[in-house]
Amino acid sequence: MPDTSTETSTGTGPGATGTGTGWRAGKGVVLIGPPTAGKSSIGALLAAELGVPFADTDMLVARAAAKPVGDIFVDDGERTFREFERGAVATGLDAVRSEGGVLALGSGAVLDPDVRRMLEGQLIIYLEAEFATVAKRTGMDRPRVVIPGNPRGRLRAMLEERRPVYADLASITVSTDDMAPEEVAADLARRLRA
Repeated sequence: MPDTSTETSTGTGPGATGTGTGWRAGKGVVLIGPPTAGKSSIGALLAAELGVPFADTDMLVARAAAKPVGDIFVDDGERTFREFERGAVATGLDAVRSEGGVLALGSGAVLDPDVRRMLEGQLIIYLEAEFATVAKRTGMDRPRVVIPGNPRGRLRAMLEERRPVYADLASITVSTDDMAPEEVAADLARRLRA
């Protein structure tokens, strides 16, 4: 598994290229990771640092569905959302392949085998965040009356299910725990240019 310190490192995923990142101007970068890891905010900052376009699959899904992502889950169900998401990943990857750029994937997109196939050969950065960080960022870190459905337990299980998938796909892993998005983006831009 790649080093997950606050320093980024090359990993063993399909986009890994040995000692360097393999990135060059005109080549796309894909950000993956759990909810609240900073894919959207870091992605926009990284794209600005590199002078390339930015796309976010959640924004592409909302545009295609003509409604917010949360409403798709409620109104149409997760299956419909995942179908929109698969199309958004394809659209986003086409854009970053042709123009270069940064694409932020929704946290569950990598569970789809078709999406994983689409990601082959891409430079993939896993923005890692531990359970305590995700719980804090989502407001699930405060003591509460027991809530039916155990949302904290479901969050922990979701993170544990996805963590090995993220790690396997990653070319580079960086921990976002205790780091500001600006710090992560600047560090990644520096490393990508090296």
